[in-house]
Formats: sequence, structure tokens, C-alpha cells
Amino acid sequence: MDTYNSTLEQVVSSTGSSNTLLQKGLFSLSEYSKLQLLITFLVAVFTYDQIAYQLRKRNLAGPAFKWYPIIGPFLDSLDPKFEQYVEKWNSGKLSCVSIFHKFVIIASDRDLARKIFQAQKFVKPCVVDVAVKILRPTNWVFLDGKAHLDYRKSLNGLFTKTALEQYLPHIEEIVDKYMDKFVELSKENNYEPQVFFHEMREILCAISLRSFCGDYITEDQIRKIADDYYLVTAALELVNFPIILPYTKTWYGKKTADNAMKIFENCAQMAKDHVAKGGKSICVMDAWCKLMYDSKNKDDETSRLYHREFTNREVSEAVFTFLFASQDASSSLACWIFQILADRPDVLEKIRTEQLKVRDNKPDESVSINMIDKMEYTNMVIKETLRYRPPVIMVPYVVKKNFPVTETYTAPKGSMLIPSCYPALHDPEVYENPDEFIPERWVEGGKAMQNKKNWLVFGCGPHVCLGQTYVMITFATLIGKFALNTNWEHKVTPLSEKIKVFATIFPKDDLLLNFKKRDPLTGKIIE
Repeated sequence: MDTYNSTLEQVVSSTGSSNTLLQKGLFSLSEYSKLQLLITFLVAVFTYDQIAYQLRKRNLAGPAFKWYPIIGPFLDSLDPKFEQYVEKWNSGKLSCVSIFHKFVIIASDRDLARKIFQAQKFVKPCVVDVAVKILRPTNWVFLDGKAHLDYRKSLNGLFTKTALEQYLPHIEEIVDKYMDKFVELSKENNYEPQVFFHEMREILCAISLRSFCGDYITEDQIRKIADDYYLVTAALELVNFPIILPYTKTWYGKKTADNAMKIFENCAQMAKDHVAKGGKSICVMDAWCKLMYDSKNKDDETSRLYHREFTNREVSEAVFTFLFASQDASSSLACWIFQILADRPDVLEKIRTEQLKVRDNKPDESVSINMIDKMEYTNMVIKETLRYRPPVIMVPYVVKKNFPVTETYTAPKGSMLIPSCYPALHDPEVYENPDEFIPERWVEGGKAMQNKKNWLVFGCGPHVCLGQTYVMITFATLIGKFALNTNWEHKVTPLSEKIKVFATIFPKDDLLLNFKKRDPLTGKIIE
């Protein structure tokens, strides 16, 4: 019996060992298969990504291979360098790159850029992938074809010279306020040069918000939006993580946009109430509500566009796109024009002379459209600044269907197609010595004025910027008043003329200035 039990134990023990070995073997085989499967999958994905890139690239200038699988040059794009854009432009009329399997085609040629701008049948603006989520998919800028054209027609009346003259008092009020603020900031710093990048963004945001919302928006709300708008800019950089995750740039950007649009909704209702009571139109919202209100008693084609009541949400979303379109671009223009004028006292002196002339030596005279029309040299300076340092250097579009951009290349559906503005504005055949600042090139009848096809500052085609006249009027008022009533100095650094890309372009040293009061008639500096 003892011998039997001993033998049985040995058998059981042997069987148990065999099972353990078998289990270990199967476990190892299973793990090996999973690893092999993962490697096979990754190789397949990377191979597909490379093949797809090659098939799309074809004869375009660009990297021969995606050296960083899937993500491409994503990490480099987190800190975009202007010099890298220049390299792309110089590499060919069409060049390409692929990021997160998104195929991006960059057009540097003027005629190709214009062709893309005008090709609404094949492309539509996309800003960046995440823009639809931040600006909301219901926003009018994402409409296409006739729907977009009709909506745009309904907004044209808000930016005519007649309408803009109604907003001028608000613009002038903000300029006066910030002149004092800039001087006070400089005084507190013993007139030592300090960074004014943020202040330029704030003043332009305040001007826009007052122009769009009038007195319906409070000082605290203006300050809050101006302070936070930086987050929207960061969220809408050309390259960003495509999914909105909590506490990321895109998350903060969406939160800021939603809060601003909620404020605008309340302002829209107040504007409707004001106009219904017969109130005077003094801001964009008033003008829009008045067009809606008046159209109910008319039956012409333009009025029919306003027969329906645009909801507060629609007005809010549209106004936010006005802010989006103006904020970064106008902040960029402000930074460059203040730097340029400080570094070129002869140009600034000509502006001051003209400003006194159009005001009949009455520096306190309120600004009017008629007065701005007489500011020929001031307007030439603004236009040359826009050419010399164009705020928007490229405009992203998404391809709706295969688009034959040239005879030898068709942009595939779903790719991003980006017409560039900068090369056309620095074309030496149109603008002699294009890297020099020469306001006089914009004299009536000159080569620059004759070659209108190169003037891509505001784009062209069905999505051309609505606010062109608004920009010129705003900056004529801004520069005219600052030139007369303040004197500012710029600390030149090795980075002053270097370009930083942050949605638009800015001086790389963030603009070091100081401001002092100035007697507009005698030119005496007042400390």
C-alpha cells in the first residue's frame, strides 16, 4: 500500500509538473504572438503612412520621406520658425509636408495662391482642424457655396464707410484712454524701455470690442476677454494636438471662446432692445440689428436677407469671428508700425505734419471719415507696413474634392492646401527693394498700385476679408492720435527685425518701447 501511494504521488507530481510546463509554454507563446502582432501592426501602419505620403507627394518639393513616422515634423511645428517657412517658399511653387497623416500643400506662387483663394468649388477655409470645435460648427465662416455668399451679403452693410463712421467715436475713446495708459506705464518704469507686446494686443482687442459691442460690453468684460484671448490664439496655432483634452491649449481656448460668445449673446439682445426703441446705431451690433429691424418693412433683394431674425447665438458667433479675424492680425500690425515709426523719425515727422494739416491745426478735432480720406501719407505708411510685415502670411484651406492645382499636380481630397501671401508681397518685380520700408511706393499711379494682383494682405475671392476698410480707418485714427500726442522710443535689439510666428507675426523681442506725452502743436515732450 505504501509503495502504491508513493507511486501515485510521483505520478500526480509528474502530471502537475507537465501541466505547469505546458501552461508556461502556452503563456510564452501567447505573449510572443501579442508582441509579434503589435510589431506587425506598427510596421503596417508606418508603411501605409509612408506609401500614402509618397502617393500624395508625387512631384512636389518636400522631404523625400517622413523621418518621424505618423507625427511627421509635429515637434518642430510646436515652435514654428519664420525661416522654415521661407525655406518652404523657396523650395518650389508647391511644396508639402505631412503631420499626423494630414497632408499639407503650401503654395508660394502668387497666381497659384489667387487660384486657391478663388476656388470655392474645390476648397473651403479650415483655419486649423480644431477651429471648427472652438469657433463652433454652426459658425457662418464654415458655410459653403451659396449659403456662405448669402450670409456674407448680410454682413457687408456693417463695414461700409457710412457704417464705420458710426463706430469712430468708440475707436477714438479707446485710443485716448490707452495713450494715457501707455504713458503712465512708462512713467512707472522711469521711462525705461519695456515689453509692449501684450499692451498692443490689449488696445486692439479693446478697440474691436467697443466697435462691435458698443456700451453693451462692460470694462471688466473687455479686460477679461483681452487678457484671455491669448489662449484662443494659442489654441488655433497652425499645428496643435487635434483632440481637445482637459487643460490643454485647445481646452483653454475653447473655454475662453465659449465665455466670450456668452457675453456677446447678452450684448446682442441689448442691441435688439435698443434698436426696437428707436435708439441710435453706434456699433456693429446696433447696425446689424437696425438692418434686421428696417428690412421688415422693405422688399428689395438686400432687405430680404434680413427678413429672418438672426438669433443672439448667430450674432454672437459672427461677432466672435470678427474678433478672431481682427485680433491677432491687428495686434501684429500695431507692433510693427509702432516699431517702424520709432526707428524712422523722418517718416513719423511726415505723419505729424499731415495730421495737423488735415485737422486745420486743431489737434483736438474729432476724427471723421472725410478727415481720414485726406490722410494720404498716413495711409501709405499703413499700407506699406502691411506689405513689409504682412500679419497673415498664409491661409489654410481644406480640399473638398480632388483639385487640379496645376497641369501636373492634383491636390487630393481631404488634404490641407495653404496659399501664402508673403512671397507675393515681397516680389522684387513689383516692389523694388522689397525688404526696405518705402511708403512712397504707394503713390497713386506707381507700380505697386498698378499690380493689384500682388496685394494679398486681405486675401481675394469669395472669402476676402470683410474688414479691409475697418483696418485702414482704425489705424489711421490710432497712429494719427498717437503721433500727435505722444512720443515713443524703441530699444533696438538683435531680435527686433527677426520675425516670431504666433498665429500672425511679431518682432521676436516682443517690442521694447517707452511713451511720453507730447504737445501736438509745439512738439515739446512733457514728463
